[in-house]
This record gives sequence, C-alpha cells and structure tokens, in this order.
Amino acid sequence: MTSGDYVIRAIRSDEWEAVKQLRLDALRDPVAHLAFLETYEKAAAEPDSFWQGRAERSGEGATGARQFIAEGADGTWAGSVTVLVEEAGTTDWAGFPVERMQGHVVGVFVRAEGRGTGLVKALFDAGVEWAWERGVERVRLLVHEDNARAQAAYRKLGFAPSGMTVPYVHVEEQRELEFVLERS
Repeated sequence: MTSGDYVIRAIRSDEWEAVKQLRLDALRDPVAHLAFLETYEKAAAEPDSFWQGRAERSGEGATGARQFIAEGADGTWAGSVTVLVEEAGTTDWAGFPVERMQGHVVGVFVRAEGRGTGLVKALFDAGVEWAWERGVERVRLLVHEDNARAQAAYRKLGFAPSGMTVPYVHVEEQRELEFVLERS
C-alpha cells in the first residue's frame, strides 16, 4: 500500500533497531505524556532482547499483533500504528473483560512533518484492514481525555466514543476514553 511518498507495510522482525528508534522518537514528542503509557527513560533502558521480541511479536507473519509503518523512499520511517487482537473471554491490559474478538490500536505515532498529510489514515487503513481479515468484530483504541488532537483525528477516521472510560495509568484522576470502529 502506498500513501504519497510513503509505502505502508508491516515491519519485519529483523528491523527491531528501527522499531526501537521510532518508539524512542515518539516518546520524545511534546504530547507523549498523554499519548503513551510509558516514558522515554523506561523504554530507553530496555535491553535489545526486549525490542527484538517486540518486533518478532508484531512483525510480518505474527498472528496476534501487527505493526505497520510508513516508510519513505529514503528508508526513513515517518509513522507507525500497531493493532493487537484481543480474544473474547480474555481480559485487556486494564483488567476489563473482552466480550468479543476485537482489534486494539496502540502506539499511534506520525512524525510532525507527516501530520495533516493523510499518513495517519493510510496507516489506520492498513491496520484496520488487517484486523478485519483476522475476523474481529470491531476495532478500538484508548485516547487520553485531554488529547484533543488525537481525538479529532480518530473521529475523522470513523471512530466514535463508546462511553467507556479507563483510569489513566500515570494519574488516577485522569481518564482515557475508548473510541470504537464497528464493522459495517
């Protein structure tokens, strides 16, 4: 799949160093404290084996997760979206029951120069299509209640608030809102 000057594709497990670098760059973004559940310091301290395992679990051929990147003609990565498959009858990362098979979008990041260009839509199109192919009934994501930029982008992509909220990991008084895209 292509989007302008970028190819949208799944990562390969041997690209773990680029996966690590993109994640560290995302965690340096000015709104990272609202967008991600980890800090730059924690991620930077992870050993290579952590990043190798992460790339292996979400790369081409993985069945439970897939990370898609936007790769420029020069090989640079401009953004990423990861989709996890959550099976009915399990619990999610916050301890809530998963009532039906669903995709869970995480790790959304587009570098500043790629924002507003349609790149996030292209990444989501690839991730959501992959989830539908796995048989999920819906795709969801969680977004911090104060992250208006991300909420607007998700609405534009067809996601809508479900009404479910989750306490934010870092500050109990803050919440994340669940947005969903139902299969049509």
